[in-house]
Amino acid sequence: MAEDGVAPPLVLAGSGLDEAALREPSTRVSYRQMATVFANAARLARDPAIALRAGMRMRLTAYGMYGYALLSSPTREAALDFAVKYVRAMGPLADFTYTRERDVGIFHYDLLLSPDPNDPLYRFALEFTYAAHQTLSRDLYGHAFRFAEIRAAFPAPAHASAYADVFGCPVRFSHPVNELRVDAVWAERAPPLPDSVTHAMARELCQQFLADLTRVGGYASMVRRALVEQMPRHFSSIDAMAQELAMAPRTLRRKLEAEGTTFRDLLAEVRRSLAIEYLRKTRMTNEEIASRLGYSDAANFRHAFVRWTGKSPHEYRVA
Repeated sequence: MAEDGVAPPLVLAGSGLDEAALREPSTRVSYRQMATVFANAARLARDPAIALRAGMRMRLTAYGMYGYALLSSPTREAALDFAVKYVRAMGPLADFTYTRERDVGIFHYDLLLSPDPNDPLYRFALEFTYAAHQTLSRDLYGHAFRFAEIRAAFPAPAHASAYADVFGCPVRFSHPVNELRVDAVWAERAPPLPDSVTHAMARELCQQFLADLTRVGGYASMVRRALVEQMPRHFSSIDAMAQELAMAPRTLRRKLEAEGTTFRDLLAEVRRSLAIEYLRKTRMTNEEIASRLGYSDAANFRHAFVRWTGKSPHEYRVA
């Protein structure tokens, strides 16, 4: 963004981050902060393909121990197992899984910053992720690496032609899922510099990092996780949630406020995300979704969904 003449403080505005903090190894960046910065970038960018350009700069060394663990994996199976199991160690914008269909390897991505393919933040994050995946793969296997096909849930953007320059493969937009398809000869190639000792050390550091994240993830993360796991049986109020977390409601309210959120906001966020997933990936009726999300009837669910997205559940499902 700075190269395009947009001052970094404008891109970082509202995130609580500055350039100095980004240069400090001890800095931890939350998903809320990432979403703020990406939304700023999407709004301010003079180049609509800025997310692709940024992702192309994510070299293997940008991933710290995660990158070195991939580079030193003793076998292709160890590399794939590590990549999927420890992806959260690099603060990803999406979770992913790997499967194989005959001679094609398939990386399936689920976005973490937004559940809505029509959200500009969703597109921005996935473009960044796909470009970064390509750069990492080329660092591991050479510049000849390329995807066989790209599939994205969001509609074709105005800059869709840029995909040909960046990826050089067929791209399918408005697809039901986000997938990177790779010829299995690439997807399952052995890492270039196997070293079992280095891999074990890097793997151990990633394990420790994930354990530390679990401890310091914050009360908002704890509440969000509990809501997803228990919906709709419990937690219709902050009192019930506080009891689950063994603290007074006033204490929980204060801790969430310190993290810039409220129980009501988190409940709405989880309901919105789950509602979009149900509408996109299941044939559940509005009544079934309303019940699953803890609403008293389908009408209340419909009103809430229109407030969140500007569309009715039916309009969203057929869009």
